[in-house]
Amino acid sequence: MLHALSGFALIGAIVLVGWVVGRFGGLPEGTDEVLGRLVYAVLAPCLLFTVVAGADLHVLFSEPLLVSAAAALLTFLGYALIFFRRDRSTKIMGALCAGYVNANYIGIPVATYVLRDAALVVPIVMVQLLIITPIALTMLESAATGHASVRSTVMSSLRNPLIVAVALGAVVAVTGFRLPSVIDDPLTVIGQATVPLVLIAFGMSLHGRRILAPGPDRRTTIVAVAFKTAGMPAIAFLLAFLFRLPHQEMYAVTVLAALPTAQNVFLYGQRFQTGVILARDAIFLSTIACAPALLLIALLFTR
Repeated sequence: MLHALSGFALIGAIVLVGWVVGRFGGLPEGTDEVLGRLVYAVLAPCLLFTVVAGADLHVLFSEPLLVSAAAALLTFLGYALIFFRRDRSTKIMGALCAGYVNANYIGIPVATYVLRDAALVVPIVMVQLLIITPIALTMLESAATGHASVRSTVMSSLRNPLIVAVALGAVVAVTGFRLPSVIDDPLTVIGQATVPLVLIAFGMSLHGRRILAPGPDRRTTIVAVAFKTAGMPAIAFLLAFLFRLPHQEMYAVTVLAALPTAQNVFLYGQRFQTGVILARDAIFLSTIACAPALLLIALLFTR
């Protein structure tokens, strides 16, 4: 219990520093976006590579991974069924908002400071980047243009630095190849900067936001946030119970399911000019709501 509370306190303190910097630091507008791009392109890939390279892949591909993947799938389907009369683009974007977790920017800090093992988030990253993302992009392209190029979607995914990092790390883990320290040490040090920097950038992004403006996306946003904050972790818990996972693994999959909507969903909406406001508001609200949700889960599991 003490570990969980101290982890949340540490995350909250760093986010607060970011908010103060964004409010009073006098930095140029868009600084948080620049920091986010730096994390996405350089820092997070280094961290994911080192974590995957040093992980036991047999442990990663286990029942907790199946539970996390099934919870996401059921969440996607549940949201789509509620809004089955809406246009395809809205259903796809809303489903992503409801079930695509922020495994990088929030998941890594939570796994590091609360669950005490950054490797726990790697299976979710791999499933989302290697399976869910290509399928979602293909469906969005089809909804937006009437046709979809699988080749362009695959090539775009292969240029994703996170996917490349995970793939290279998996190769190192499988082959047992040891990188020379002149390469491994810089990658490790750069990766260690990921968690504090992304939390500071997130804190900066919280300043000056206006959410849930009147419009057709208000109801879809609220439902997506409810799924993300309460529905998906409840589904993950029930599945973990049915799979009879050990207590610690049940705790981990429930916590990871309660992570907020990933910023990638907003990027997908921008790319296809659909559900942009829905994604923006869902990301913001689910990120705010995840703090009490994660704390409640920690209290229930560690009391």
